[in-house]
Amino acid sequence: MTTTTLAVLVPLLPFLGAVAGLLLGRTAPGFVRPLAVLPILTSAVLAAVVAVRQGGEGPISAATRLTPTGSVPIDLALYLDGFAVLVAVLVGVVASCVQIYSTAYLRDDPRYPSYAALVSLFTSAMLLVVYSGDLMVLLVGWEIMGICSYFLVGHYWETPEARAASLKAFLVTKLGDVPFLIGLFALATDAGTFRITGILDTVADGGLDHPTLVALLLLAGVAGKSAQFPLHTWLPDAMAGPTPVSALIHAATMVAAGIYFVARLLPVFAASAAALTVLAVMAAVTMVGSGLAALAQDDIKRVLAYSTIGQLGYMAGALAVGDRGAAVFHLLSHGAFKALLFLAAGAVIHAAGTNSLAVMSRTSGLARRTPDAYWTMTIALLALAAVPPFAGFFTKEAVLVAAEHTALGESNTAPGAAGWTVLIAGLIAALLTAAYATRLWLLAFRGRGAEAPDHGREPLAITAVLWLLAIPSLGFGLTFGYFDGWFDGHSLAPTVTTAVLGTGTAVIGAAVTYAAWHSLRPRAAALRTRTPEGAVVAHPDAAPYAVEAEAIAAHTPAYGSPASAPDPADPGRMLLGPLHRHAASGFHLDAAYHALFVRPVLAGARLVRFLDREVIDTYVRSAATGTNALGWLVRRAQTGNVQTYVSALLAGTLVLVIAVVVLSNVNAGS
Repeated sequence: MTTTTLAVLVPLLPFLGAVAGLLLGRTAPGFVRPLAVLPILTSAVLAAVVAVRQGGEGPISAATRLTPTGSVPIDLALYLDGFAVLVAVLVGVVASCVQIYSTAYLRDDPRYPSYAALVSLFTSAMLLVVYSGDLMVLLVGWEIMGICSYFLVGHYWETPEARAASLKAFLVTKLGDVPFLIGLFALATDAGTFRITGILDTVADGGLDHPTLVALLLLAGVAGKSAQFPLHTWLPDAMAGPTPVSALIHAATMVAAGIYFVARLLPVFAASAAALTVLAVMAAVTMVGSGLAALAQDDIKRVLAYSTIGQLGYMAGALAVGDRGAAVFHLLSHGAFKALLFLAAGAVIHAAGTNSLAVMSRTSGLARRTPDAYWTMTIALLALAAVPPFAGFFTKEAVLVAAEHTALGESNTAPGAAGWTVLIAGLIAALLTAAYATRLWLLAFRGRGAEAPDHGREPLAITAVLWLLAIPSLGFGLTFGYFDGWFDGHSLAPTVTTAVLGTGTAVIGAAVTYAAWHSLRPRAAALRTRTPEGAVVAHPDAAPYAVEAEAIAAHTPAYGSPASAPDPADPGRMLLGPLHRHAASGFHLDAAYHALFVRPVLAGARLVRFLDREVIDTYVRSAATGTNALGWLVRRAQTGNVQTYVSALLAGTLVLVIAVVVLSNVNAGS
């Protein structure tokens, strides 16, 4: 087969698996799991073959006219460069791991057939975005992912948290998609084509008439899809969905799509210094704000969610300084260790019977009960904290090096101010990342209290996936010398300056957090006796998905918040001080949006309802009432008596005669 034929099969196979799974889910349930795993696994293998054949050389493109539009045509096009083929491998591998993991995690779930089909469709849509060479076809995959996320986040629809989270994710991302769509049309109008190659040629020739406007419109959609400030608030709430879904969204689809889109069209954004500056500021605020928020969260998955937001901020920062190689390199590394973090967290939640770190800190022996999750999560947290030689160290260093080059004027792609903004925010975020990673590890695995119940080892489908993802989390960063040619030829090697600064800040963050935890440890037992434990739900013998759903539903009634818990022995509370309350609530952005947008929209809806019921309906009812009254009068005149009819006729004739005589006299007198 040709490379283009294989590339067509990569997104097509998961799509066919999704369709077959939906059709056969009820009639032939025995085929559901094979249809969930095998097409995506085959797709991942084919994506790897495509990557090997492409080899980081020149782009491979192919296209056929999808439909004539009369103005700007739409083509069914493939565009395979080094970025596309590597990201496709990431998507295929992570999606395969998620599907295999889900066969055990959601065992006996009555909605598993639809869940598996939606995961396959989700994967197919992301692969379409990755391989597409036409922006309108890319938009199809972009929007399908939004629909799939709505259903998957709301999988536990019995819980109000899941219902609200799925709706919020859909609406917030659609809020960004409106200007994104306008930006796509404006870009295609300037370039005369939706083909990516044609657009890049137009940018190279200086043919964009409104580069700043187009770039800012597109950034709005990217901020929504990739959960960047100020449209990031949906992602922490999306933790109300199943853990495998969280892993898929955070590691390889949805949030990665926005970063990948900017990387694919970076010359469009680089044509406007103002747009790159806005992107740099957005990335800086996202990195620092999410790090502070993660340090205050009690739900283990919400800590990881804010972590994802911050790591996406690193990628956006690399793009803001014009180095898409560093951005995608970190995207690949992050996809591996973030998928591992979420899937390991699912095993920990199952074993502990809760998603609350406050409760886990009162439980001893959790590391012994879940050794596979413990060791693999430790590896992933070290990668997240950018500790050498783990993968996150090398990829995060690539971002900091790119920012350093721009800040010092060694790269002219972006303004120097953007480089300094990203560099300073990146170092602060490195400190915060190490701090909340250390806090999570200490609270989850170094607790004291009742012994965690022993429910045996997790199924092989779970443990095998964890150890498989641990391999790239540990060693992927060492490939920095190999992938230079795949990423525009820019060096991805760390420098001494950024390595010392980045690692030093990470060590400080981890050490300060450990010192705070250790200082609170002697008083922890006494402090916690004054705080109710709460939030412990199902017995670990229950299916993992059932434990997780009950844990999500139990957290808010136990603590009054889905995000935080009143744990006085929490080192994050000590480190943040008075800022803790604000950080736990995401700095009240949801409250601000409710006041600025939700409340006015609801008020407008109430006004429209009032006008509809009390004004418009009044006119409609009045017309009906008048017609009924007129009919009643006419009906009263219909007596059936001929003498009455003749009398009325004579009376009417007499009235007309009198009227004619009177009018004649008036006219004669005038």
